[in-house]
Amino acid sequence: MCFNGCVLDTGAEAGQRCVMFDLRPVGYVIGLLIASLGGTMLVPLAADLFAGNDHWFVFFQSAVITILTGGLLALACANGVTAGLTLRQTFLLTSLVWLSLPFFGALPFMFGATGATVTDAFFEAMSALTTTGATTFTQLETLPAGLLLWRGVLQWLGGIGIIVVAMVFLPELKVGGMQIFRSEAFDTMGKILPRAGEIARQISQIYVAMTVVCALTYSALGMGNFDAFVHALTSVSTGGMATTDDSFGAFGAGIQYAATFFMFLSALPFVRFIQLMAGTAQPLLRDSQIRTFFGILAMVILLMTAWLWGRDGELSERAFREAMFNVVSIISGTGYASADYMTWGTFPVVMFFFIGLIGGCAGSTSCSIKVFRYQLLFAAIKSQIRQIHSPHGVFTPRYAGQPVGDDVLNSVIAFFVAFVSLLGITTVLLGLTGLDFITSVSGAASAIGNIGPGLGPEIGPAGNYAGINDPAKWILSIAMFVGRLEVMVVLTILSVRFWRN
Repeated sequence: MCFNGCVLDTGAEAGQRCVMFDLRPVGYVIGLLIASLGGTMLVPLAADLFAGNDHWFVFFQSAVITILTGGLLALACANGVTAGLTLRQTFLLTSLVWLSLPFFGALPFMFGATGATVTDAFFEAMSALTTTGATTFTQLETLPAGLLLWRGVLQWLGGIGIIVVAMVFLPELKVGGMQIFRSEAFDTMGKILPRAGEIARQISQIYVAMTVVCALTYSALGMGNFDAFVHALTSVSTGGMATTDDSFGAFGAGIQYAATFFMFLSALPFVRFIQLMAGTAQPLLRDSQIRTFFGILAMVILLMTAWLWGRDGELSERAFREAMFNVVSIISGTGYASADYMTWGTFPVVMFFFIGLIGGCAGSTSCSIKVFRYQLLFAAIKSQIRQIHSPHGVFTPRYAGQPVGDDVLNSVIAFFVAFVSLLGITTVLLGLTGLDFITSVSGAASAIGNIGPGLGPEIGPAGNYAGINDPAKWILSIAMFVGRLEVMVVLTILSVRFWRN
């Protein structure tokens, strides 16, 4: 690549020529986003000032560094701003945003009370912005208010960013089957959706409103105002970072039910909330993805509740509540825990591992593979089985009653292959760092699926990632980044063909 953003083509026919690839529009947007991230550091700064501690200066330092760096980058690239981004620029921008912001988001952790190493600070920031929720920090109750709030702010920003990327960028990039949700062709059930920019604006409004309602609900149910605000940020974003080491085990039944409700809402497609606010509930109620997601939830919750009742020998509200809370938390990728489900037995542990690989709905803040991909995969399998039974018949896979093109099916199958391959590679790499098999495979699944807690005594619901070695933390950080970008975006960036003319 040339200094000015050119790619050298040495093909036989073309000869040596410099193919223009302007990085300035990408740098301009990233600079603005970095500067904006620095501006948000004023929120935890104010929290520390209000609490009367000297930790506010940490956020002042971090904000100055971040705003200046982002501002200078934006100014340096401002002369290259164009009306729109090319496909290659969009791919690169989508990736670099999620790679650059954690570096600056990590500054308060390095400068602050935790005194975190570069490895731990970057891991924490990447985990927060990708809404994974895995943490390397212990004794959270002793941390300054600003740091606890900063973790929540990072998760909240990551959550809204994920929705916008999923509904505006990924459908246009045609990765992982997301093109089925392009705004021009998305099944609106009779209600016209606005263009992508307008969708992003309305989603942001709903996201803010849900956060406010969630915070007020927590507060009304007895949670302290500060805890209510931080947990609202991490609930609606399905991030899962809490203010205590006990997570939601530190709060009462009413708060746990409320958290379950908001985690469930946040795992639904936000475009359906736009249509609901526009006066029609039909798309929300008839969406096949939502109905499938609800059916999976209901089945798993009933199975888990029955298991706990059988284990305890009696019917109890607590068993139902703990089953429902933890199932919704894991399948949505939030990662809160109200109990150590590692002590529930083998069946629940296996079940939690696999439901984490399901995830919520496309266009939500949830994570992992997503329900619609399983629907498309099963539709393709069903069509193939029917084709084998009736070789001369024509059977077309359908999603929500509409025929699905080969490009979508190929994209979904490629995503599954890439996801499983990445899971295997990450597990092997973690094993090479010295981690045991359970920690390696569950840690890999947790990172790629952006779930948070893994399995086992070390990274399970009663533990954290503080004790694992630094190479494993870097591997997991990269896995969180790749998983959050739906795998295929990063693989495309890494391909040689992407950089050719």
